[in-house]
Amino acid sequence: MSKPLSSADIKKYNFTIWKLLILGIVLFALFIISIGFDVFGTLPSFRDIEHPKSNQATEIVAEGGKVMGTYFVQNRSNVTYPEISPFVINALISTEDTRFMEHSGIDFKRTFTIIFYNLIGKKQGASTITQQLALNLFSEEGRQKNFFKRLMQKFQEWVIAVKLERNYTKEEIITMYLNTVDFGNQAFGIKSAARVYFNTTPDQLSVTEAATLVGLQKGITRYSPTRNPDRSLTRRNTVMAMMVKANHLTQEQFDVEKQKPLGLKFNAANVSDGIAPYFRSVLKNEVRKIFQERSILKADGTPYDLDRDGLRIITTINYDMQVYAEEAQKEYMKILQAQFAKSWKGKNPFKGKELQIEQGVKRSDRYKALKLEGKSLEEIKADFNTPTRLTIFTWKGDIDTLMKPIDSVKYYKMLLRNAMMVMDPQTGYNKAWVGGINYEHFKYDQVKMGTRQVGSTAKPFTYAVAIDNGYSPCYTVANEPVSIDVPGSAPWVPRSTGTIPGVITLQKALAYSQNYITAFLMKQVGPTAVATLAQKMGITTEVPAYPSIALGSFNASVYDMVGAYSVFANKGIWTEPTYVLRIEDKNGIVLYDKRPSVHPALNEEVAYVMTRMLRGVVQNGTGSRLSYKYGIKTPVGGKTGTTQNNSDGWFMGITPQLVGGVWTGCEDRAFHFISTREGEGANTALPIFAGFLKRVYANPKLNISKADFEAPKNGVSIVYDCNQYQAQDTTKMVLEDKLGF
Repeated sequence: MSKPLSSADIKKYNFTIWKLLILGIVLFALFIISIGFDVFGTLPSFRDIEHPKSNQATEIVAEGGKVMGTYFVQNRSNVTYPEISPFVINALISTEDTRFMEHSGIDFKRTFTIIFYNLIGKKQGASTITQQLALNLFSEEGRQKNFFKRLMQKFQEWVIAVKLERNYTKEEIITMYLNTVDFGNQAFGIKSAARVYFNTTPDQLSVTEAATLVGLQKGITRYSPTRNPDRSLTRRNTVMAMMVKANHLTQEQFDVEKQKPLGLKFNAANVSDGIAPYFRSVLKNEVRKIFQERSILKADGTPYDLDRDGLRIITTINYDMQVYAEEAQKEYMKILQAQFAKSWKGKNPFKGKELQIEQGVKRSDRYKALKLEGKSLEEIKADFNTPTRLTIFTWKGDIDTLMKPIDSVKYYKMLLRNAMMVMDPQTGYNKAWVGGINYEHFKYDQVKMGTRQVGSTAKPFTYAVAIDNGYSPCYTVANEPVSIDVPGSAPWVPRSTGTIPGVITLQKALAYSQNYITAFLMKQVGPTAVATLAQKMGITTEVPAYPSIALGSFNASVYDMVGAYSVFANKGIWTEPTYVLRIEDKNGIVLYDKRPSVHPALNEEVAYVMTRMLRGVVQNGTGSRLSYKYGIKTPVGGKTGTTQNNSDGWFMGITPQLVGGVWTGCEDRAFHFISTREGEGANTALPIFAGFLKRVYANPKLNISKADFEAPKNGVSIVYDCNQYQAQDTTKMVLEDKLGF
């Protein structure tokens, strides 16, 4: 029989228990303190707490502030507290941390309650929003799977959470949390999530949209609105029910909102997705170049990372115009590709072009990969002649098909490519940039990176020099072959097709792109003057001082050609084509700003006369289908261009406020239209500019004027009205006759 405990024994045992309890508390306190002193692993410093790191996407901003794309490792863009809908804040607190506004980072009451629930088998999470933020910001590995490691991680979260609470307000903490959390589908942070799932901004999220996004925090895959919409809907309603319980939503509101569908407006977050992918690719390289050349570095002396440092690149691109340019291209290139295929029906386009096909094979990613694997040329050839599953681009959408890789090379050789750029001639600002037909399949930018022979679009350079040297657009010349001596070489005698017989005016010669008249003018003014003017007008590629440059034998980019034609529309002033206005860091500090270079390139009077001549091309010449077929009756000037064998088709268009250039051709010049009627710039390039311009004029918000080009304030001494010119010429002849000359 056991002896009953005396009061002394009870007192002794109680004292021992209290000693053990106090010792435990002291040891636990020392343990927590030692965590704070990095004994069990390095914790963030005070500086880290003040400047938490997170991969933050760089935003590319169009004119007017609209984001048109991002560079990212994680598609994350930060917002401030006022930019977040109250529905998001209330939904988050109601579901994740109802006592968020009351605790100091650790909710001990909830922690011990959760321990009890877990002991009886009702597993629940105990982390506060502040603790979850600590995990998001400072744990590279995320939540540990191992129990003991996770336990240590939890204690570290406590320490960091307390530090966060000491250094930030509740509003700042919840904002940081919403900026760092993963919402799935490459959407990191509430701003990206709002854009990806609902195509809106965080401040415009409705209660149902906010509840859907907050509901994802219980499981981004299980409750994904794209993968599991039914579960997502149920979870959304659960979140709203918890908002009712927390008095952030009335029962009446809940009864109405829970009946609504998810209402997704899903936009997948992909670096290549969105508008202007070619432009964004060129821009990224340009920004890196700017930072390197100007030694623009972060405060710690390290280079900026465009995929992680949350910069804002403010560009000149107009969002609507960019969309219109892409739409116009897609709309017409489908038609043109069908024409191209039909023109070669029953013929072999690859006959005699084995070298081009071989070059295409060697440029392919497949060939390069096989070479890296150590495959022999025979093995590579066998691979290219073995049918395999390939995804092929078509204008009807990508097609998965069984095809020999060699046949895919041939297929792509016969695929027409296209590029277009539009700018404001007065400011130099690029408004639209379409570098190719499909960025996912064809990464090479044809606006700035690529150059092609410019053909007859170069003729206005020769005409401008001639006008500057005293020739009138109404001066008449016999339209017959011209021979120009070339030192050290045979004389240059250009060929001509579609020649208008007899004596014609320079105006008519340019309108109908007559080679003989252009050659005549070249003979009068000389190639050096023409080459000098072309370079003065912004052509950066080589323009050799040979007579053939009058007919566009040199190569240039769409980018340079648009800049050059802007001189005509901008009263003789060349304004540097510009697409970056400003670059800011994530705190809004300006790292770089840009002002376009400007210089006079052409006499204002000559530039104005050239606008009249280029208008004549559209009114009566090779560009007339812009008016009679596409219904554009506004004052528009332009010039078509077609190179040898119809390999390149061009159209350059000018209005007082917009200048655009369009190029179309195959990747390899050896592949082209058979007939000039189908392969000329008037058919391959002009219709895309027409489609763009019609869309622009139809949008009154763009405020694009339909007024004519403005004449010089001091008048025009050069006679461009041919009726007036002929009257003056007749008067002169009468006077000369009377005076006996």
